Amino acid sequence: MLKKLQFIILLLIATAPVFAQKVLTAETPEQKTQRMAWWQNDRFGMFIHWGLYALPARHEWVKSAEKITNAKYEIYFDTFNPDLYNPKFWAQRAKAAGMKYAVLTTKHHEGFCLFDSKFTDYKATNTAAKRDLVKEYVDAFRAQGIKIGFYYSLLDWHHPDYTIDEYHPQSPKDKSDTAYARLNKGRDMVKYRLYLRNQVTELLTKYGKIDILWLDFSFPRADGHGKGKDDWGSVELLKLIKKLQPGIIVDNRLDLAGYAGGEDFETPEQVSTDELLKFRGKTWETCQTFSGSWGYHRDENSWKSPKQLLDLLITATANGGNLILNVGPTARGEFDFRANNRLDSLSYWMHANSKSIYGCTYAPSEFKAPENTRLTYNAKAKRLYVHLFKYDGGEYKLPGFRSKVKYAQFLHDNSELVINTEKSTADDLVINLPKDKPRYEVPVIELILK
Repeated sequence: MLKKLQFIILLLIATAPVFAQKVLTAETPEQKTQRMAWWQNDRFGMFIHWGLYALPARHEWVKSAEKITNAKYEIYFDTFNPDLYNPKFWAQRAKAAGMKYAVLTTKHHEGFCLFDSKFTDYKATNTAAKRDLVKEYVDAFRAQGIKIGFYYSLLDWHHPDYTIDEYHPQSPKDKSDTAYARLNKGRDMVKYRLYLRNQVTELLTKYGKIDILWLDFSFPRADGHGKGKDDWGSVELLKLIKKLQPGIIVDNRLDLAGYAGGEDFETPEQVSTDELLKFRGKTWETCQTFSGSWGYHRDENSWKSPKQLLDLLITATANGGNLILNVGPTARGEFDFRANNRLDSLSYWMHANSKSIYGCTYAPSEFKAPENTRLTYNAKAKRLYVHLFKYDGGEYKLPGFRSKVKYAQFLHDNSELVINTEKSTADDLVINLPKDKPRYEVPVIELILK
């Protein structure tokens, strides 16, 4: 009897997460698939990290990294004057690069708001800009047919009621509970949660339809010096978001992984292409930068090459995910020459090869990618795309493809690639590639399937 009772207890413990999982939405899996369909079709977006940190120009976390107080950081608020800000040009660059949606940092961890919030004076309208910079972004990108997204930081290093935690610029050297308690005397997260809700409400009611909301980020800690769902009031916040914008897509950083309907997509950040392989079969978007910083970093030189950026985009699609690629504008409101150079390279490739990205996902299991390639697949069009990361002219073998392929061509110009019937076998397809590599970093073979 005792053993039977122990077994029942162990069974209850093992299955507890299933029974305990709370449901935040009545949405069916089919309804979610329909709501997410445009996003999963479009695959490619632009992230824009812009704020006062563009002035020091040494990483968007500069306030935390250098332990800068509000008083000393105020010089950036006083000096902010983006006289060259032209979101119409930003939108044109995004569209040319093939980006179908965009997400702008309306407020980053520093607490400065690019929008005209009635709940703070720490906003763009009180700087030399003298206007709502978010509204101009929305109008410009919407005019180009680009879906609108907002990033909003859950953290706020400027707000007087936001409690000091491990990431706060004023976090103590002595990590004891006593040190934190002393610094947090008089601060009240109840008041901050109200502020957070009020600002999210503004963002979701003042600018028309908002397609994506990127909330960033949760960092619960066992010692209590982090922040998670209870600190943000995540459950009620998400319910509010869904009420205000029923069709919106929300990321996974509210610390609601244990709740059904608590997140729409996973967000692997700055990971390698090899790591993206493990996300196949999930709903996800990798967020990546051109360089090592999200905000404008004048002296940072570890910029990804055009081929590396294409690898991220193609590999994301080849594993059923999205890529959102970040630009950090300067303090004057421009994309710098390095960002423009990378966008130009993407524009050139996407103009000719975007069919291998939009509406595509990973290939059916019977197709195995040859070495130095990535496969993407459009089920509706019955097309398979072979991305050649290494190009050798002459005979090119695709093992196991012979019985499945009707016709082969280069995607960029629809020029035929002759199937070598003499060298092809019952299983293997051999195509004759021209000696000279096409003028694309990663040429793409389009296979029309039977």
